[in-house]
Amino acid sequence: MAIAAATPLSLGANLRGDQCEFRLWAPRARQVILRLLNRGDFEMRRGPDGVFSLTLPAHAGERYFYLVDGGKPLPDPVSRLLPEGVHGPSQIVDPDSFRWSDESWRGLDLRDYILYELHTGTFTPQGTFDAVIGKLDYLKSLGISVIELMPVAAFPGTRDWGYDGASPFAVQASYGGPDGLKRLVDAAHRAGLGVVLDVVYNHLGPEGNYLSQFGPYFTDRHHTPWGVAINYDGPDAAPVRQFFVENALYWVREYHLDGLRLDATQTIFDDSPRHIVQEIAENVHALGRELGRRVCVICETDENDARYLLPPPQGFGVDAVWSDDFHHALHTLLTPERSGYYQDFGRGEQLARALAQGFAFQGEPFKFWDGKPRGTPVKDVPLYRHVICAQNHDQVGNRARGERLTTLVPRGACKLAAALLLLAPQTPLLFMGEEYGEDAPFQFFADFGDPALRQAVSDGRRREFSEFQWTEVPDPHDPKTFERSKLTRNFVSGGPPLSRPGEPTLSAAQGARQGGDMLSWYRSLLELRRCHVIPTDRTCHAEWRDGTLVMQLPRAHPRLMVVAEFPGNSAVHDPGAAWNRILHADENGYRTTIYEQD
Repeated sequence: MAIAAATPLSLGANLRGDQCEFRLWAPRARQVILRLLNRGDFEMRRGPDGVFSLTLPAHAGERYFYLVDGGKPLPDPVSRLLPEGVHGPSQIVDPDSFRWSDESWRGLDLRDYILYELHTGTFTPQGTFDAVIGKLDYLKSLGISVIELMPVAAFPGTRDWGYDGASPFAVQASYGGPDGLKRLVDAAHRAGLGVVLDVVYNHLGPEGNYLSQFGPYFTDRHHTPWGVAINYDGPDAAPVRQFFVENALYWVREYHLDGLRLDATQTIFDDSPRHIVQEIAENVHALGRELGRRVCVICETDENDARYLLPPPQGFGVDAVWSDDFHHALHTLLTPERSGYYQDFGRGEQLARALAQGFAFQGEPFKFWDGKPRGTPVKDVPLYRHVICAQNHDQVGNRARGERLTTLVPRGACKLAAALLLLAPQTPLLFMGEEYGEDAPFQFFADFGDPALRQAVSDGRRREFSEFQWTEVPDPHDPKTFERSKLTRNFVSGGPPLSRPGEPTLSAAQGARQGGDMLSWYRSLLELRRCHVIPTDRTCHAEWRDGTLVMQLPRAHPRLMVVAEFPGNSAVHDPGAAWNRILHADENGYRTTIYEQD
């Protein structure tokens, strides 16, 4: 049964007038003490379900710890705010104190999504939610419709991608905390932009993660790349499942978010009859209906498995999945890279199949998986339910040096990639800065306090890249790694000279002109998408012809055709007199032409 929209959090600190009810699930504890800072210790009462509770006078802003069986003070697993970091006290937050102005906002249809992924800490010099608000007019004028925030759940220190989150309900204090995130979402809705949040339900970070000291949140029945798995299907799993389902609903209810992107769902292990991903999707959709808003669930997975998209009981009923095949097929046509998961790509026919069907691999052997089959057929699944990209935080940041496509291939290749991405029937995702050709890398950074953990993370990054034969790996904990990853916006606003490997140094003026040219190209493509691609039924014919990719949207009005010619192509494509050329780029041996036909 779906959890009702009006249900408050079942755990944590919940204000009711001048009283606050504290509830903590600790089924193996004999005693739990609530420590209100500057006020003293209070023993909590244990219930038959292993939940300890206590109600007493308290107000927003007060800070507290829990002490389990005489142990050290620990923050609340359901903290809304950790103002002193993941090891510090929890702070009571009044979720009703914020005054929203988005009462008329009803969300966006997934068919209208043009996603823009950004990292709050590096998108602006300030690295805060409020600073992102200052860029909303720019994003709106660019033509995107939905911001996708990388994870904002509290993590150690002040520098992290967010996938090392240690407290799933707490909004990172250095970004602006709960009210900062609410201000951003409220302002985005006023601007007509949706906001989707990246959430991590496959693991918690290695520092500041105290869940196991409260209850059986983890199990060694399954193992993830980060260690033991979350206990979704073992003994005492029901409260754990409720914890994460409530977390998903919390973001939609308290922060008015338009959707969730579930990280790496192939590493969410659950042998239950009803998979936790299905349970989350059903509850989120039910809450959206009760609130009168469109709310989506998007899964990141490399499985190419249509079951995510199928309705229950055949599938999980999510709205969309990330489809990596488009990126991998395109990347291997633009670069010589063939290591790691790129070893299975490099043929133009794969790019054509990814565009026309969503997945290039639909059950064929996959060398990177030791020859095991990868994927399932995706017949009858609408293409807009596939999220595709030419760049994202993983494909850029999980390179050893975090190089963007801009620094790997010529500008003509970037324009070709943008045309295929933004005029494809799938749902496109841009990674912050790609629209103007940002040169700054996006590197992996973290701010762990434990020296042994810092060393282990650095060593692990080097091992991870051995299969790609990348040897130069920046230190994730060096503050310069974080600073290098911030957007420069040099291409749009001028600034210091820019350079690319193997090319002459550009003056600030030259950089601004080239960046402005790229930005103009993206804006033109996005305008074409809004006018001609989004309103259609989103079907696609794609064909690879000796170095030329021809993509047609036969039911667009007017009909659209993209002809992408790669260097060395031997097939000259003449669409005929009935087609009118409306946009063209010819640079560095890459020729991209968009035609329309009435």
